[in-house]
Amino acid sequence: EPWCRQQLRHLQDSAGIAARLPPRLEGRWVSTGCEVRPGPEFLTRSYLFYANRLFKALQFYYWDPSCRDPSYSLVIKGKLRLRQASWITRGATEADYHLHKVGIVFHSQKAMREVASWINQTSGEGCSGFLPPGRSWAPGALYEVLSAKTERDCTAALGFAMHELSLVRVERHYQPLLQPQQSGSQLVEELYLGDIHTDWGERLHYRPTGYQRPMQNALHHVHPCPACGIISRADEHHPPILPARAALPMQLSGSWVSTHCEVRPAVLFLTRYFTFHGNNHTWEGHYYHYSDPLCRQPTFTIYASGHYTQGIPSSKVRGGTELAFKVTQARVTPMDQVTVAMLNSSEPGSCGLAGSWSAGVEQDITPTNGCLALGIKLPHTEYELFKTEQDTQERSLLYIGERPTDGSSPDSPDKRPTSYQAPLIQCAAASQEFSNYISLKYVGRKDANGNKALKPLPVAFLLFIALLFLRWD
Repeated sequence: EPWCRQQLRHLQDSAGIAARLPPRLEGRWVSTGCEVRPGPEFLTRSYLFYANRLFKALQFYYWDPSCRDPSYSLVIKGKLRLRQASWITRGATEADYHLHKVGIVFHSQKAMREVASWINQTSGEGCSGFLPPGRSWAPGALYEVLSAKTERDCTAALGFAMHELSLVRVERHYQPLLQPQQSGSQLVEELYLGDIHTDWGERLHYRPTGYQRPMQNALHHVHPCPACGIISRADEHHPPILPARAALPMQLSGSWVSTHCEVRPAVLFLTRYFTFHGNNHTWEGHYYHYSDPLCRQPTFTIYASGHYTQGIPSSKVRGGTELAFKVTQARVTPMDQVTVAMLNSSEPGSCGLAGSWSAGVEQDITPTNGCLALGIKLPHTEYELFKTEQDTQERSLLYIGERPTDGSSPDSPDKRPTSYQAPLIQCAAASQEFSNYISLKYVGRKDANGNKALKPLPVAFLLFIALLFLRWD
Protein backbone atom coordinates (compact mmCIF):
# COMPACT_ATOMS: atom_id res chain seq x y z
CA GLU A 1 0.00 0.00 0.00
CA PRO A 2 2.82 2.51 0.59
CA TRP A 3 3.76 1.70 -3.02
CA CYS A 4 0.30 2.85 -4.17
CA ARG A 5 0.85 6.14 -2.41
CA GLN A 6 4.36 6.39 -3.87
CA GLN A 7 3.04 5.75 -7.38
CA LEU A 8 0.42 8.51 -7.04
CA ARG A 9 3.11 10.88 -5.86
CA HIS A 10 5.42 9.83 -8.67
CA LEU A 11 2.63 10.66 -11.16
CA GLN A 12 2.23 14.09 -9.59
CA ASP A 13 5.94 14.72 -10.12
CA SER A 14 5.32 13.82 -13.78
CA ALA A 15 8.31 11.49 -13.56
CA GLY A 16 10.66 13.67 -15.60
CA ILE A 17 8.45 13.71 -18.69
CA ALA A 18 9.29 16.26 -21.38
CA ALA A 19 7.08 17.01 -24.38
CA ARG A 20 8.40 19.19 -27.20
CA LEU A 21 6.12 21.46 -29.19
CA PRO A 22 6.11 20.92 -32.08
CA PRO A 23 7.09 17.26 -31.71
CA ARG A 24 9.83 15.56 -33.73
CA LEU A 25 8.39 12.62 -35.61
CA GLU A 26 11.21 11.38 -37.86
CA GLY A 27 11.92 7.68 -37.52
CA ARG A 28 9.99 4.50 -36.90
CA TRP A 29 7.36 4.11 -34.18
CA VAL A 30 5.87 0.77 -33.18
CA SER A 31 3.13 -0.72 -31.01
CA THR A 32 4.43 -2.28 -27.82
CA GLY A 33 1.94 -5.16 -27.92
CA CYS A 34 -1.38 -6.30 -29.36
CA GLU A 35 -3.76 -3.33 -29.47
CA VAL A 36 -7.54 -3.50 -29.20
CA ARG A 37 -9.71 -0.95 -31.02
CA PRO A 38 -13.46 -0.57 -30.62
CA GLY A 39 -15.28 -3.22 -32.61
CA PRO A 40 -13.26 -5.09 -31.41
CA GLU A 41 -10.35 -4.94 -33.84
CA PHE A 42 -6.98 -6.43 -32.93
CA LEU A 43 -3.94 -4.85 -34.50
CA THR A 44 -0.31 -3.82 -34.33
CA ARG A 45 1.15 -0.69 -35.99
CA SER A 46 4.51 0.34 -37.41
CA TYR A 47 4.70 3.95 -38.66
CA LEU A 48 7.70 5.48 -40.42
CA PHE A 49 7.95 9.28 -40.71
CA TYR A 50 10.52 10.83 -43.07
CA ALA A 51 12.24 14.20 -42.69
CA ASN A 52 10.44 15.50 -45.81
CA ARG A 53 7.02 15.02 -44.10
CA LEU A 54 6.17 11.87 -46.05
CA PHE A 55 5.13 8.82 -44.06
CA LYS A 56 4.58 5.12 -44.60
CA ALA A 57 2.30 3.50 -42.02
CA LEU A 58 1.75 -0.24 -41.66
CA GLN A 59 -1.30 -1.57 -39.85
CA PHE A 60 -1.49 -5.31 -39.25
CA TYR A 61 -4.92 -6.76 -38.41
CA TYR A 62 -5.56 -10.09 -36.68
CA TRP A 63 -8.35 -12.54 -35.94
CA ASP A 64 -7.27 -12.97 -32.31
CA PRO A 65 -6.54 -10.78 -29.24
CA SER A 66 -2.96 -12.08 -28.96
CA CYS A 67 -2.00 -10.86 -32.48
CA ARG A 68 -0.82 -14.30 -33.56
CA ASP A 69 -3.24 -15.02 -36.42
CA PRO A 70 -3.00 -12.24 -39.07
CA SER A 71 -5.94 -11.51 -41.37
CA TYR A 72 -4.73 -8.59 -43.50
CA SER A 73 -2.24 -5.73 -43.55
CA LEU A 74 -2.64 -2.15 -44.77
CA VAL A 75 0.16 -0.09 -46.30
CA ILE A 76 -0.67 3.62 -45.98
CA LYS A 77 1.39 6.29 -47.72
CA GLY A 78 0.90 10.00 -47.45
CA LYS A 79 2.13 13.35 -46.22
CA LEU A 80 1.77 14.97 -42.79
CA ARG A 81 2.03 18.66 -41.94
CA LEU A 82 2.24 19.71 -38.30
CA ARG A 83 0.26 22.82 -37.47
CA GLN A 84 -0.33 24.76 -34.27
CA ALA A 85 -0.67 23.62 -30.69
CA SER A 86 -4.18 22.34 -30.06
CA TRP A 87 -6.35 24.71 -28.03
CA ILE A 88 -8.75 21.89 -27.20
CA THR A 89 -6.32 19.16 -26.06
CA ARG A 90 -3.58 20.86 -24.06
CA GLY A 91 -0.12 19.53 -24.86
CA ALA A 92 -1.09 18.20 -28.30
CA THR A 93 -0.19 19.49 -31.75
CA GLU A 94 -2.75 19.56 -34.54
CA ALA A 95 -1.77 18.21 -37.93
CA ASP A 96 -3.11 17.94 -41.47
CA TYR A 97 -2.53 14.76 -43.41
CA HIS A 98 -3.05 13.77 -46.99
CA LEU A 99 -3.24 10.13 -48.12
CA HIS A 100 -1.55 9.25 -51.41
CA LYS A 101 -2.39 5.57 -51.47
CA VAL A 102 -3.56 2.68 -49.32
CA GLY A 103 -2.91 -0.94 -50.26
CA ILE A 104 -4.15 -4.17 -48.69
CA VAL A 105 -2.42 -7.55 -48.47
CA PHE A 106 -4.53 -10.54 -47.42
CA HIS A 107 -3.01 -13.30 -45.33
CA SER A 108 -5.61 -15.97 -46.09
CA GLN A 109 -8.43 -16.82 -48.48
CA LYS A 110 -10.87 -16.30 -45.57
CA ALA A 111 -9.63 -12.73 -45.00
CA MET A 112 -9.86 -11.98 -48.72
CA ARG A 113 -13.43 -13.28 -48.95
CA GLU A 114 -14.55 -11.37 -45.87
CA VAL A 115 -13.04 -8.02 -46.87
CA ALA A 116 -14.22 -8.35 -50.48
CA SER A 117 -17.77 -8.90 -49.26
CA TRP A 118 -17.60 -5.81 -46.99
CA ILE A 119 -16.34 -3.66 -49.84
CA ASN A 120 -18.80 -4.99 -52.40
CA GLN A 121 -21.72 -4.47 -49.98
CA THR A 122 -20.96 -1.03 -48.64
CA SER A 123 -19.07 0.83 -51.33
CA GLY A 124 -20.29 2.98 -54.16
CA GLU A 125 -19.91 2.42 -57.88
CA GLY A 126 -16.15 2.85 -58.03
CA CYS A 127 -15.53 -0.09 -55.72
CA SER A 128 -18.19 -2.61 -56.67
CA GLY A 129 -15.75 -4.74 -58.65
CA PHE A 130 -12.91 -4.36 -56.15
CA LEU A 131 -12.35 -8.13 -56.13
CA PRO A 132 -14.25 -10.29 -58.59
CA PRO A 133 -16.16 -13.10 -56.83
CA GLY A 134 -14.30 -16.39 -56.74
CA ARG A 135 -10.91 -14.70 -57.14
CA SER A 136 -8.47 -16.93 -55.31
CA TRP A 137 -6.10 -15.62 -52.71
CA ALA A 138 -2.55 -14.96 -53.85
CA PRO A 139 -0.02 -14.55 -51.04
CA GLY A 140 1.97 -11.36 -51.47
CA ALA A 141 -0.49 -9.66 -53.84
CA LEU A 142 -1.12 -6.00 -53.00
CA TYR A 143 -4.52 -4.54 -53.89
CA GLU A 144 -5.04 -0.82 -53.98
CA VAL A 145 -8.02 0.37 -51.89
CA LEU A 146 -7.28 4.09 -52.08
CA SER A 147 -5.48 6.17 -54.64
CA ALA A 148 -5.35 9.96 -54.65
CA LYS A 149 -4.39 9.87 -58.36
CA THR A 150 -7.39 7.91 -59.58
CA GLU A 151 -9.64 9.27 -56.79
CA ARG A 152 -10.63 5.73 -55.90
CA ASP A 153 -11.41 5.14 -52.22
CA CYS A 154 -12.76 1.80 -51.05
CA THR A 155 -11.57 2.13 -47.44
CA ALA A 156 -14.87 3.09 -45.77
CA ALA A 157 -16.00 -0.55 -45.64
CA LEU A 158 -12.95 -1.34 -43.51
CA GLY A 159 -13.86 1.40 -41.03
CA PHE A 160 -10.51 2.87 -42.03
CA ALA A 161 -9.51 6.48 -41.49
CA MET A 162 -6.21 8.07 -40.50
CA HIS A 163 -7.73 10.87 -38.41
CA GLU A 164 -5.43 9.65 -35.62
CA LEU A 165 -2.71 11.67 -37.41
CA SER A 166 -4.58 14.92 -36.82
CA LEU A 167 -3.61 15.01 -33.11
CA VAL A 168 0.00 14.32 -32.14
CA ARG A 169 2.04 14.37 -28.92
CA VAL A 170 5.54 13.01 -28.26
CA GLU A 171 6.74 12.42 -24.70
CA ARG A 172 10.33 11.69 -23.68
CA HIS A 173 11.51 10.32 -20.37
CA TYR A 174 14.38 8.27 -19.03
CA GLN A 175 13.95 4.71 -17.84
CA PRO A 176 16.39 3.46 -15.17
CA LEU A 177 18.32 0.42 -16.40
CA LEU A 178 17.04 -2.72 -14.72
CA GLN A 179 20.15 -4.89 -14.77
CA PRO A 180 21.97 -4.64 -11.42
CA GLN A 181 25.39 -4.36 -13.05
CA GLN A 182 24.31 -1.34 -15.14
CA SER A 183 23.85 2.14 -13.84
CA GLY A 184 22.28 5.11 -15.55
CA SER A 185 19.15 5.26 -17.65
CA GLN A 186 17.98 5.13 -21.22
CA LEU A 187 15.78 7.40 -23.29
CA VAL A 188 12.20 6.35 -23.99
CA GLU A 189 10.14 8.22 -26.59
CA GLU A 190 6.37 7.71 -26.86
CA LEU A 191 4.12 8.85 -29.68
CA TYR A 192 0.50 9.59 -28.78
CA LEU A 193 -1.87 9.78 -31.76
CA GLY A 194 -5.57 10.69 -31.76
CA ASP A 195 -8.17 8.32 -30.32
CA ILE A 196 -10.51 6.13 -32.38
CA HIS A 197 -14.25 6.76 -31.82
CA THR A 198 -15.94 3.98 -29.87
CA ASP A 199 -18.97 4.09 -32.21
CA TRP A 200 -18.10 2.47 -35.55
CA GLY A 201 -20.52 4.77 -37.41
CA GLU A 202 -18.74 7.87 -36.11
CA ARG A 203 -15.13 6.90 -36.63
CA LEU A 204 -14.88 7.94 -40.27
CA HIS A 205 -15.49 11.61 -39.51
CA TYR A 206 -14.52 11.95 -35.84
CA ARG A 207 -11.75 14.45 -35.10
CA PRO A 208 -9.82 13.15 -32.09
CA THR A 209 -9.61 15.02 -28.79
CA GLY A 210 -7.97 12.19 -26.80
CA TYR A 211 -5.27 9.61 -27.53
CA GLN A 212 -4.93 5.91 -28.17
CA ARG A 213 -2.35 3.65 -26.58
CA PRO A 214 1.07 5.22 -27.32
CA MET A 215 3.54 3.80 -29.82
CA GLN A 216 7.23 3.87 -28.90
CA ASN A 217 10.27 4.86 -30.89
CA ALA A 218 11.81 1.71 -32.41
CA LEU A 219 15.24 2.90 -31.19
CA HIS A 220 14.20 4.45 -27.88
CA HIS A 221 11.67 2.17 -26.24
CA VAL A 222 11.11 0.68 -22.81
CA HIS A 223 13.14 -2.48 -22.24
CA PRO A 224 12.33 -5.28 -22.28
CA CYS A 225 9.79 -5.09 -25.13
CA PRO A 226 9.64 -8.42 -26.96
CA ALA A 227 6.96 -7.11 -29.34
CA CYS A 228 8.87 -3.96 -30.37
CA GLY A 229 11.60 -5.73 -32.34
CA ILE A 230 9.20 -8.17 -33.97
CA ILE A 231 6.91 -5.35 -35.11
CA SER A 232 9.71 -3.06 -36.31
CA ARG A 233 11.17 -5.84 -38.51
CA ALA A 234 7.81 -6.78 -40.04
CA ASP A 235 6.43 -5.68 -43.42
CA GLU A 236 3.06 -6.02 -45.13
CA HIS A 237 3.99 -9.46 -46.50
CA HIS A 238 5.45 -10.69 -43.20
CA PRO A 239 3.11 -9.44 -40.47
CA PRO A 240 4.38 -9.61 -36.87
CA ILE A 241 3.39 -12.76 -34.96
CA LEU A 242 3.64 -11.86 -31.28
CA PRO A 243 4.94 -14.34 -28.70
CA ALA A 244 2.31 -16.58 -27.10
CA ARG A 245 1.30 -15.54 -23.60
CA ALA A 246 -0.41 -17.58 -20.95
CA ALA A 247 -4.02 -16.55 -20.38
CA LEU A 248 -4.38 -15.38 -16.78
CA PRO A 249 -7.47 -15.84 -14.66
CA MET A 250 -9.16 -12.60 -13.76
CA GLN A 251 -7.73 -11.57 -10.35
CA LEU A 252 -9.30 -8.27 -9.38
CA SER A 253 -8.65 -8.20 -5.64
CA GLY A 254 -6.17 -5.64 -4.41
CA SER A 255 -5.32 -2.07 -5.38
CA TRP A 256 -4.59 -0.68 -8.83
CA VAL A 257 -3.25 2.71 -9.87
CA SER A 258 -2.62 4.64 -13.10
CA THR A 259 0.81 4.35 -14.70
CA HIS A 260 0.74 7.87 -16.17
CA CYS A 261 -1.42 10.99 -16.52
CA GLU A 262 -4.35 9.85 -18.67
CA VAL A 263 -6.33 11.82 -21.22
CA ARG A 264 -10.00 11.33 -22.04
CA PRO A 265 -11.66 12.57 -25.21
CA ALA A 266 -13.15 16.04 -24.67
CA VAL A 267 -10.13 16.75 -22.61
CA LEU A 268 -10.11 15.46 -19.14
CA PHE A 269 -6.76 14.69 -17.60
CA LEU A 270 -6.85 12.28 -14.71
CA THR A 271 -5.34 9.48 -12.71
CA ARG A 272 -7.24 6.59 -11.17
CA TYR A 273 -6.81 4.51 -8.05
CA PHE A 274 -9.05 1.50 -7.32
CA THR A 275 -9.36 -1.09 -4.62
CA PHE A 276 -11.41 -4.26 -5.19
CA HIS A 277 -12.42 -6.42 -2.23
CA GLY A 278 -12.91 -9.87 -3.71
CA ASN A 279 -14.28 -11.34 -0.46
CA ASN A 280 -17.50 -9.28 -0.60
CA HIS A 281 -17.38 -7.91 -4.17
CA THR A 282 -17.19 -4.27 -3.14
CA TRP A 283 -14.97 -1.65 -4.76
CA GLU A 284 -13.72 1.87 -4.12
CA GLY A 285 -12.34 4.26 -6.70
CA HIS A 286 -10.52 7.56 -6.49
CA TYR A 287 -10.49 9.75 -9.59
CA TYR A 288 -8.13 12.68 -9.50
CA HIS A 289 -8.88 15.23 -12.24
CA TYR A 290 -6.49 17.86 -13.58
CA SER A 291 -6.49 20.72 -16.06
CA ASP A 292 -3.09 19.94 -17.61
CA PRO A 293 -1.52 17.02 -19.53
CA LEU A 294 1.08 16.28 -16.83
CA CYS A 295 -1.54 16.06 -14.05
CA ARG A 296 0.00 18.82 -11.94
CA GLN A 297 -2.95 21.24 -11.63
CA PRO A 298 -5.79 19.50 -9.76
CA THR A 299 -9.39 20.50 -10.51
CA PHE A 300 -11.49 18.01 -8.54
CA THR A 301 -11.36 14.57 -6.98
CA ILE A 302 -14.11 11.98 -6.88
CA TYR A 303 -14.30 9.10 -4.45
CA ALA A 304 -16.90 6.48 -5.36
CA SER A 305 -17.82 3.08 -4.03
CA GLY A 306 -20.26 0.27 -4.61
CA HIS A 307 -20.30 -3.39 -5.55
CA TYR A 308 -19.72 -5.49 -8.66
CA THR A 309 -20.96 -8.77 -10.12
CA GLN A 310 -19.15 -12.02 -10.70
CA GLY A 311 -17.33 -11.74 -14.06
CA ILE A 312 -18.19 -13.86 -17.10
CA PRO A 313 -15.97 -14.32 -20.17
CA SER A 314 -16.87 -11.86 -22.95
CA SER A 315 -18.37 -13.43 -26.05
CA LYS A 316 -17.61 -10.29 -28.05
CA VAL A 317 -14.04 -9.44 -27.02
CA ARG A 318 -12.05 -12.63 -26.60
CA GLY A 319 -9.78 -12.43 -23.59
CA GLY A 320 -12.05 -9.94 -21.82
CA THR A 321 -14.36 -10.40 -18.84
CA GLU A 322 -17.79 -8.82 -18.54
CA LEU A 323 -18.87 -7.33 -15.21
CA ALA A 324 -21.53 -4.94 -14.00
CA PHE A 325 -20.56 -2.20 -11.56
CA LYS A 326 -22.95 -0.49 -9.26
CA VAL A 327 -22.00 2.92 -7.88
CA THR A 328 -23.95 3.60 -4.70
CA GLN A 329 -21.97 6.33 -2.92
CA ALA A 330 -19.77 9.21 -4.01
CA ARG A 331 -17.95 12.19 -2.56
CA VAL A 332 -16.41 15.13 -4.37
CA THR A 333 -13.52 17.41 -3.42
CA PRO A 334 -13.18 20.54 -5.57
CA MET A 335 -9.49 21.46 -5.86
CA ASP A 336 -9.59 24.79 -7.69
CA GLN A 337 -11.71 27.95 -7.68
CA VAL A 338 -13.27 27.30 -11.11
CA THR A 339 -14.74 24.00 -9.92
CA VAL A 340 -15.80 25.55 -6.58
CA ALA A 341 -17.65 28.31 -8.45
CA MET A 342 -19.30 25.80 -10.79
CA LEU A 343 -20.50 23.62 -7.92
CA ASN A 344 -21.68 26.58 -5.85
CA SER A 345 -23.76 27.88 -8.76
CA SER A 346 -25.37 24.50 -9.41
CA GLU A 347 -29.09 24.12 -8.83
CA PRO A 348 -29.98 23.58 -5.14
CA GLY A 349 -30.49 19.90 -4.40
CA SER A 350 -28.61 18.77 -7.52
CA CYS A 351 -25.10 18.47 -6.08
CA GLY A 352 -24.45 18.31 -2.34
CA LEU A 353 -25.33 21.25 -0.16
CA ALA A 354 -25.83 24.23 -2.47
CA GLY A 355 -23.45 27.16 -1.95
CA SER A 356 -21.37 25.30 0.63
CA TRP A 357 -18.47 24.08 -1.54
CA SER A 358 -14.92 25.21 -0.83
CA ALA A 359 -11.53 24.17 -2.21
CA GLY A 360 -9.95 21.09 -0.64
CA VAL A 361 -13.05 20.18 1.39
CA GLU A 362 -14.75 16.88 0.56
CA GLN A 363 -18.54 16.69 0.39
CA ASP A 364 -20.83 13.67 0.19
CA ILE A 365 -23.08 13.82 -2.89
CA THR A 366 -24.97 10.61 -2.10
CA PRO A 367 -27.91 12.44 -0.41
CA THR A 368 -28.53 14.47 -3.63
CA ASN A 369 -28.37 11.27 -5.74
CA GLY A 370 -25.13 12.42 -7.31
CA CYS A 371 -24.01 15.69 -8.82
CA LEU A 372 -25.72 16.99 -11.92
CA ALA A 373 -22.97 19.52 -12.68
CA LEU A 374 -20.39 16.72 -12.87
CA GLY A 375 -22.74 14.29 -14.61
CA ILE A 376 -22.82 11.87 -11.68
CA LYS A 377 -26.08 9.96 -11.10
CA LEU A 378 -26.55 7.74 -8.07
CA PRO A 379 -27.22 4.91 -7.75
CA HIS A 380 -25.86 3.98 -11.15
CA THR A 381 -24.93 0.75 -12.96
CA GLU A 382 -22.27 0.40 -15.64
CA TYR A 383 -21.71 -2.57 -17.92
CA GLU A 384 -17.99 -3.15 -18.09
CA LEU A 385 -15.22 -5.03 -19.84
CA PHE A 386 -12.06 -5.94 -17.87
CA LYS A 387 -8.91 -7.90 -18.55
CA THR A 388 -5.77 -8.60 -16.54
CA GLU A 389 -2.32 -9.21 -18.03
CA GLN A 390 1.26 -9.38 -16.90
CA ASP A 391 3.80 -7.00 -18.37
CA THR A 392 7.30 -8.04 -19.40
CA GLN A 393 8.48 -7.45 -15.82
CA GLU A 394 5.80 -9.81 -14.43
CA ARG A 395 3.77 -6.97 -12.92
CA SER A 396 -0.01 -7.30 -13.02
CA LEU A 397 -1.90 -4.88 -15.25
CA LEU A 398 -5.64 -4.20 -15.24
CA TYR A 399 -7.40 -2.95 -18.36
CA ILE A 400 -10.84 -1.40 -17.84
CA GLY A 401 -13.22 -0.74 -20.76
CA GLU A 402 -12.83 2.42 -22.78
CA ARG A 403 -15.35 5.18 -22.03
CA PRO A 404 -17.82 5.97 -24.85
CA THR A 405 -16.26 8.78 -26.90
CA ASP A 406 -19.48 10.83 -26.84
CA GLY A 407 -19.13 11.22 -23.08
CA SER A 408 -22.14 9.05 -22.27
CA SER A 409 -22.02 6.13 -19.88
CA PRO A 410 -22.11 2.36 -20.62
CA ASP A 411 -25.34 2.14 -18.61
CA SER A 412 -26.96 -0.62 -20.70
CA PRO A 413 -25.54 -3.96 -21.88
CA ASP A 414 -25.52 -2.83 -25.53
CA LYS A 415 -23.18 0.04 -24.60
CA ARG A 416 -20.63 -2.29 -23.01
CA PRO A 417 -17.12 -1.32 -24.22
CA THR A 418 -15.29 -3.39 -26.86
CA SER A 419 -11.86 -1.84 -26.21
CA TYR A 420 -9.79 -0.69 -23.24
CA GLN A 421 -8.41 2.38 -21.46
CA ALA A 422 -4.75 2.71 -20.51
CA PRO A 423 -3.82 -0.07 -18.05
CA LEU A 424 -3.63 0.33 -14.28
CA ILE A 425 -0.79 -1.40 -12.44
CA GLN A 426 -1.30 -3.46 -9.29
CA CYS A 427 0.23 -1.62 -6.35
CA ALA A 428 -1.06 -3.75 -3.45
CA ALA A 429 -2.21 -7.34 -3.20
CA ALA A 430 -5.51 -8.44 -1.72
CA SER A 431 -4.14 -9.01 1.79
CA GLN A 432 -3.06 -5.37 2.03
CA GLU A 433 -6.41 -4.01 1.00
CA PHE A 434 -7.94 -2.80 4.20
CA SER A 435 -5.59 -0.07 5.34
CA ASN A 436 -5.96 1.78 2.05
CA TYR A 437 -8.94 3.85 2.62
CA ILE A 438 -7.76 6.15 5.38
CA SER A 439 -4.27 6.65 4.09
CA LEU A 440 -5.55 7.62 0.67
CA LYS A 441 -7.89 10.22 1.94
CA TYR A 442 -4.94 11.58 3.79
CA VAL A 443 -2.76 11.57 0.69
CA GLY A 444 -5.46 13.32 -1.27
CA ARG A 445 -5.61 16.03 1.37
CA LYS A 446 -1.94 16.30 2.01
CA ASP A 447 -0.83 16.54 -1.60
CA ALA A 448 -3.47 19.07 -2.53
CA ASN A 449 -2.78 17.39 -5.78
CA GLY A 450 -5.54 14.84 -5.89
CA ASN A 451 -4.93 12.37 -8.64
CA LYS A 452 -8.29 10.83 -9.35
CA ALA A 453 -10.17 9.33 -12.17
CA LEU A 454 -13.51 7.73 -11.87
CA LYS A 455 -14.22 4.39 -13.35
CA PRO A 456 -17.84 3.64 -12.84
CA LEU A 457 -18.50 7.30 -12.59
CA PRO A 458 -17.63 8.00 -16.11
CA VAL A 459 -20.99 9.48 -16.20
CA ALA A 460 -19.38 12.18 -14.27
CA PHE A 461 -17.39 13.33 -17.13
CA LEU A 462 -20.23 13.25 -19.48
CA LEU A 463 -22.10 16.20 -18.27
CA PHE A 464 -18.98 18.04 -17.36
CA ILE A 465 -17.85 17.58 -20.95
CA ALA A 466 -21.19 18.71 -22.29
CA LEU A 467 -20.82 21.85 -20.22
CA LEU A 468 -17.34 22.45 -21.59
CA PHE A 469 -18.60 22.17 -25.13
CA LEU A 470 -21.45 24.53 -24.44
CA ARG A 471 -18.95 27.01 -23.19
CA TRP A 472 -16.76 26.73 -26.27
CA ASP A 473 -19.59 27.04 -28.73
